[in-house]
Amino acid sequence: MHPQNPEAWSGLALVCGAGGIGSAMASELKKQCPELSVLTAGRGEQHGYDLRLDLESDHDLDHLSEELSTRNKPLRLVINCSGRLHGPHLQPEKRLKQVERRQLTEQFSINSIAPVLLAKAIEPLLRRDQPFHFASLSARVGSIGDNRSGGWYAYRAAKAAQNQLLRCLSIEWARRWPMATVTLLHPGTTDTDLSKPFQSFVPTEQLFSPQRAAEQLVALLLQQTPEQSGAFLAWDGQSIDW
Repeated sequence: MHPQNPEAWSGLALVCGAGGIGSAMASELKKQCPELSVLTAGRGEQHGYDLRLDLESDHDLDHLSEELSTRNKPLRLVINCSGRLHGPHLQPEKRLKQVERRQLTEQFSINSIAPVLLAKAIEPLLRRDQPFHFASLSARVGSIGDNRSGGWYAYRAAKAAQNQLLRCLSIEWARRWPMATVTLLHPGTTDTDLSKPFQSFVPTEQLFSPQRAAEQLVALLLQQTPEQSGAFLAWDGQSIDW
């Protein structure tokens, strides 16, 4: 891989789901790529996002490309940092008896359906002669080949489904938009609300701050080219089994 000059990344970047990792990614992009105009998007009004975007809302997605086109800059990069592992009525399953239709649907909605519909929403802005990156956070636990411990049925399956959907996307875009690159990223276990209930199982040296995770992921993205499109990569650049 041949690292690209960060200053060559000019135009518009969109970071979706700018929570712990997302907000750090936005900050790192602004630092590393001074020619990029970085927008953040999310559903919470209190976080000061540049755009209100609920990835589970068809209405919001239908209007996204129109909103971005008003910025009068070529869309260069979209990073999906949204994800859901647990919530008030949502917990990773430890055994089969805990698997429920509602939880499966909720996990798939944000962890697999949202990323591919986000790609569909921004596709009208792509050009054959214009470099473009689409990246989405996946997770090593979504790897079928790497699954040694089971459990977490819905989350694992939803991330595996995202991997397949975006792998399909990378193959189609290679034909239609040959300068586009699609990358699935495993950020490592990061000190965010998503991982908090499970951090006691993680050695201290393997728990990344959002800032460190962002630095590693942006550095990795800068190395990706259309020839590597469709890869599922860990934060250190290592390929992960599907």
